[in-house]
Amino acid sequence: MSLRSVTPINKGWTFKQVDDESSKFLPVAQFPTNVHLDLMHHNLIPDPFVGKNENLVQWVGERDWVYKTSFSSADAPKVGKSVIAFDGLDTYATVVLNGKEILKTEDMFIPERVDVTDVLKHGSENELEITFHSTWMVGKKLVEKYSDHNWGCWNGDVSRLAVRKAQYHYGWDWGPMLMTCGPWRPINLETYSSRLSDLYFTTTVDKSLKSAKVVANAEVEGEAAEVKFELSLNGKTIASESAQAQKGTATVTFTVEQPELWYPHTYGKQPLYQLSATVSSGDTKLDTMSKKLGIRKAELVQRKLEDQPGTSFHFEINDIPVFCGGSDWIPADNFIPRISSQKYRDWVKLVQEGNQVMIRVWGGGIFEEAAFYDACDEMGILVWQDFMFGCGNYPTNADFLALVKREATENVKILRHHPSIVIWAGNNEDYQYQESENLDYDPQNKDAESWLKSTFPARYIYEKILPDVTKALCADTFYHPGSPFGGKDTRDPTVGDIHQWNVWHGTQEKYQNFDKIGGRFVSEFGMEGFPSIKTIDAYLPEGKKDADRYPQSSTVDFHNKADGHERRIALYLVENMQYKFDPFEQFIYSTQLMQAECLASAYRLWKREWKGPGREYCAGALVWQINDCWPVTSWAIVDFYLRPKAAYYTVKRELAPITIGLKRTVTSTPANKYTRVDVKTVHKIEMWASNLSLEKRTMGVQLKAWDLVTGKEKYSKSLHDGFVLEPNRSVEITEFEVPVDKQNVEEEQRTVVAAYLTENGKQVARYINWPEPLKYTHLQKPKDLKVKLSASGDALEITAEVPVKGVALEAADDGVVFSDNCVDIVPGETVYIGVKGLKSGEEDKLDVRYLN
Repeated sequence: MSLRSVTPINKGWTFKQVDDESSKFLPVAQFPTNVHLDLMHHNLIPDPFVGKNENLVQWVGERDWVYKTSFSSADAPKVGKSVIAFDGLDTYATVVLNGKEILKTEDMFIPERVDVTDVLKHGSENELEITFHSTWMVGKKLVEKYSDHNWGCWNGDVSRLAVRKAQYHYGWDWGPMLMTCGPWRPINLETYSSRLSDLYFTTTVDKSLKSAKVVANAEVEGEAAEVKFELSLNGKTIASESAQAQKGTATVTFTVEQPELWYPHTYGKQPLYQLSATVSSGDTKLDTMSKKLGIRKAELVQRKLEDQPGTSFHFEINDIPVFCGGSDWIPADNFIPRISSQKYRDWVKLVQEGNQVMIRVWGGGIFEEAAFYDACDEMGILVWQDFMFGCGNYPTNADFLALVKREATENVKILRHHPSIVIWAGNNEDYQYQESENLDYDPQNKDAESWLKSTFPARYIYEKILPDVTKALCADTFYHPGSPFGGKDTRDPTVGDIHQWNVWHGTQEKYQNFDKIGGRFVSEFGMEGFPSIKTIDAYLPEGKKDADRYPQSSTVDFHNKADGHERRIALYLVENMQYKFDPFEQFIYSTQLMQAECLASAYRLWKREWKGPGREYCAGALVWQINDCWPVTSWAIVDFYLRPKAAYYTVKRELAPITIGLKRTVTSTPANKYTRVDVKTVHKIEMWASNLSLEKRTMGVQLKAWDLVTGKEKYSKSLHDGFVLEPNRSVEITEFEVPVDKQNVEEEQRTVVAAYLTENGKQVARYINWPEPLKYTHLQKPKDLKVKLSASGDALEITAEVPVKGVALEAADDGVVFSDNCVDIVPGETVYIGVKGLKSGEEDKLDVRYLN
């Protein structure tokens, strides 16, 4: 007996098209890989992200491709069992080793292990060949085979529903259709006599939070049975214990006194214990495995509310209610194998630095790479994890259900140890699709077998298979049937979560009215904005010289996949601000400002509804979306190249621990029921503050106002010297009329109002409220707008003599990084923006834009 050996099979891979006699085997671009990366590497296809090249590469997805390599097993032990582990094959693959078929796959999400002990050659090279069959073709044939199913979906071809492949590969309203295939995750040769096939645990934190129980389990394959467990923190052993495996499983229980608890980054640190297991036979170690764990108590609380109908939908971590401001996440590239671990960390770092506390892994993508979840664990980001179903009516034939159950089982096992994952959700918007198509759904019917005979049979997946799997494998993590889900239907704002798309989609409401269309937890909402001009130049074939370098060009339109995007962007622009198409950069700025104003409005107004215990009227808002999978105009607040849009910064400000908010209201009251002339109109402003910290804070509250045309300060008053902000809630401060010299002569439309919170003489929050819509305001072009690098070189100082809306900075060099952006400037005040990578005297290299 000897220690389990693991040999990567990652060298010497070549590939070719199966049905083309002229095709020759060529080296792959990298490993793991996919066919598009390899074809691009050899200039056999153009980059699909450039221009309209996506159209030119569609043939790739309708062909079969073969990959092969040879490897030696000379270094592998001659005794024991030999297994090839395929972590991920995309999607329909036939695997042949030394001329013998050893595996067929039909799910890109399922890792496969094949015993090759009797097929492996120890004295010579082993030939491994994998043929990838066109998933597109397979899917189309499956739709024909199961023609009695009520096929239908939003986004992509219905055949995507029949196959277990990342659904966004079929195209979405923000991404291209690129039907990849290939060995997209690692392949290893393992040889062992006994191994640890799994290491998992449950943690139970005492009500006092002063002790925790960790029940550790190790599954053993082979004859060895002695397992030593060790729990450590920061390299120091906390406890260790050995146990004999019974029926293949060894179990020990550790009690940890005064545990260092894991918190979301807004409320504490993220200590990660390490649980290790070693299986031995006598004095010989045969295998070892370790996993990081965070000791924490996580609950989703749904209880009756005071003064409002329905129930809460809020998360508590270690008994702390958390307002979950955050984002939805899609895969960060159409070509997943080229996403580095560092790039995952960079994305999650942007989320953390943006004051976001939750990220939702959307159900049309993938169960993400370990590097993503590891980064969330380490940086204190809560994860909402969808299962991989989205926007359709999935089939439920016996083979499909079996595949789904195996897929769910394997991936829950892989991911269940991450402390960041606090909820599993069955799908994305499949219940909404059911409602839109009037498919069968009776919530009172609990006969699961009867669901399979309905026109919405996938209910069986979301309310039977997936909850059974999660209950068996990670019962301490909440399972939610879908997103959105709850109440009388998916639009019910009083129970569960909602996707609020009546801004942009649906009834196309004004974004200033987000407070009227909120919910207990808004897990999707959004507004489009163009990406950086640098990103657009990267996808235009001729870059800055391209003839299509203007907003309405066919190439720019091609890089926006949303139906009706031209009308909707135009609608929200024309409703809210003056804008122009030329120069292109100014139009881009206008769309980003619109997106920034829209999303900030949502966070500001919904966070206002986080009112403390028993009054968690809105407990979370996740913007669609944080990221892109290619260079595109979309709802993302950070583009494909990790360049933040203006909205990233306005959202960051709204999710700060301490904020102040203002909202204008206009009420008109006729003198009697007959008149249309004698009407009194009152312009008021509501003021509130949010304190997401866990401490009571005492604040000074100041109010100022300016004439936006002249820049003259017309009001300045201290409203409170010691206003108390109770912990972890929002509180109303006051309501007042817009400060004007004379009412009802449109002076309100030229009055800018600013509110400030100060603590111990230091400003901790500010908000500038403008007359809306902004298009009616007579914004002045500042004569003395200054952007100056501070003496310390780490901040920019911005001042102006008149109120300036949305001052945005951009540098040609991506090495120049701003801590804030798209800021409002008022006379007599200096706004400081942290900056890295800018040298003294280089301020003139910055592109400075504002609304005028």
